[in-house]
Amino acid sequence: MTELKNKIEQLYESNASITEFDIEPIQHELISNLNIGKIRAAEKHNGIWKVNEWVKKGILLMFKYGKLKDWSMENGFTYFDKNTLPVHPFTLEDSVRIVPGGSSVRTGSFIAKGVICMPPMYINIGAYIDENTMIDSHALVGTCAQIGKGVHLSAASQIGGVLEPPGARPVIVEDDVMIGGNCGVYEGVLIRKRAVLGSGVIINSSTRVYDIVNEKILRADNGLPLEIPESAVVIPGARSIHTEFAKENGLSVSTAIIVKYRDEKTDARTAIEQALR
Repeated sequence: MTELKNKIEQLYESNASITEFDIEPIQHELISNLNIGKIRAAEKHNGIWKVNEWVKKGILLMFKYGKLKDWSMENGFTYFDKNTLPVHPFTLEDSVRIVPGGSSVRTGSFIAKGVICMPPMYINIGAYIDENTMIDSHALVGTCAQIGKGVHLSAASQIGGVLEPPGARPVIVEDDVMIGGNCGVYEGVLIRKRAVLGSGVIINSSTRVYDIVNEKILRADNGLPLEIPESAVVIPGARSIHTEFAKENGLSVSTAIIVKYRDEKTDARTAIEQALR
């Protein structure tokens, strides 16, 4: 991939006039390798997640220099997108279950075997969805988000995406995580494996997470993302505001609270029903 990386870096940094014809040599190689998971927008090295800026730069080039094209199909499906971004190529042999009813998976995203997509849901370009994960109804996996094995994204959960700037971290959800209904995870937050987010938890880079088990406050700091620890069970909560006006009016702001770490009872409640697979 070194040659592809160098081509993308050169085009991205070039001050010369670039056209869609300059993009064509990298278009197929970039998109096809994203689709099969051979390259990723972020990946883990020695336990540390690193952003592959060059991959995100390549995606940005596809958007910037592609021309709007009518991709509509004869069966009445109307669809307009850049000519650099064709339809995602799925076959029965991919073993991805896409239930009919308004779902969409954009090309340039990797969907592993055993993934279930319940309608309507959306997976954007650059995303990586590992084996046996369920994307439930009205769920979103944003641009370049990385989702591990055996994850359950419950109904209406939102995994935020990021494309610009290229160095910005995407949201990363590791293996066997349970994301409850109507949760939102944004701005490069890292959810470590086996964590559980209860329904309605909203987390971004400025959120404080109160770990009442270990009596500490978790937050993003010194360029490091907010990280939800392995096996943490997180629920929505509130913390008081201590200004005089806030005290007079009984005001508080929402926050996230780690109330415990996974045990047998939690495992039983969040177990994936294999019969559905």
